[in-house]
Amino acid sequence: MRNGSALNCFLKNFNQFTSSRILCVIIVYRFCFPHFFTMCSMIDRDSSCPVGKSSQEKLKNKVEVEKLKSFLEKIRTPETGVSFKMQMIVTVGVILFGFALGVLQKWIDGSPSNIFPLLIQQLDLRNYFGRFAIWILLATCISIYSKSPLRASINTFLFFISMLAGYYLYCNYVLGFLPKAYMMMWVMISFATFFMAYICWYAKGEGVIAIIISSAIIGVLFAQAFSLTQGFYVYHLMEVVTWFIGIIILYRKPKEFVIELGLSVPVALIYQLVIPYWG
Repeated sequence: MRNGSALNCFLKNFNQFTSSRILCVIIVYRFCFPHFFTMCSMIDRDSSCPVGKSSQEKLKNKVEVEKLKSFLEKIRTPETGVSFKMQMIVTVGVILFGFALGVLQKWIDGSPSNIFPLLIQQLDLRNYFGRFAIWILLATCISIYSKSPLRASINTFLFFISMLAGYYLYCNYVLGFLPKAYMMMWVMISFATFFMAYICWYAKGEGVIAIIISSAIIGVLFAQAFSLTQGFYVYHLMEVVTWFIGIIILYRKPKEFVIELGLSVPVALIYQLVIPYWG
């Protein structure tokens, strides 16, 4: 018992001595080396700066995104309340339509022209599907009638990919050849339609931006139908029909419609000067 009491007394005195010694060391360092504590506080403050800057940058980016979103919604507001199931039904329908159209196009292209009625031969549907006008019109229809710009991008892209799948699967397994260079060109065009469809969706909106976008679409269709740089004449009758349908679906209020058609003419002229006719 005496030994235990002595041990407890020793430990108590040792703890008091150790605590007093540590406190003395801290006081001495605090007054003799004040710059050390100042440097430590600066390091702690500096280490927290990146977090603060990162938060400020995130907040700034969020504000910019909200401003852009507000600006775009003034042009055209996406439709809400559409169920995911309905969106998937529309997307699947677009995919099936694209695949069937690709197979039909290649079947027409690979069949003798004399098996078709005289009217079909005169309209030259075989070469019509090989030009740009019909695909610009279909992409525009899918885009502007989608519920949001993102759905427009997704549906238009999947339409072209499924169309190419049907076209080149028929080409490879039925006709026995696969033009890879031509296929890769259309694949690149399909990827480009994802971004172009997002912009085209706003053609049915309000304001100057919407008028400019719709004018550009009509101008490109106009350039596919009529020659402007080497005399004025009609390229193909089906392209004229396509241009007229484009005007109908992008029709606006009378004053805006006049501006839209007026702007489409210089767009068509610039298009033909930059991109040669591919017919």
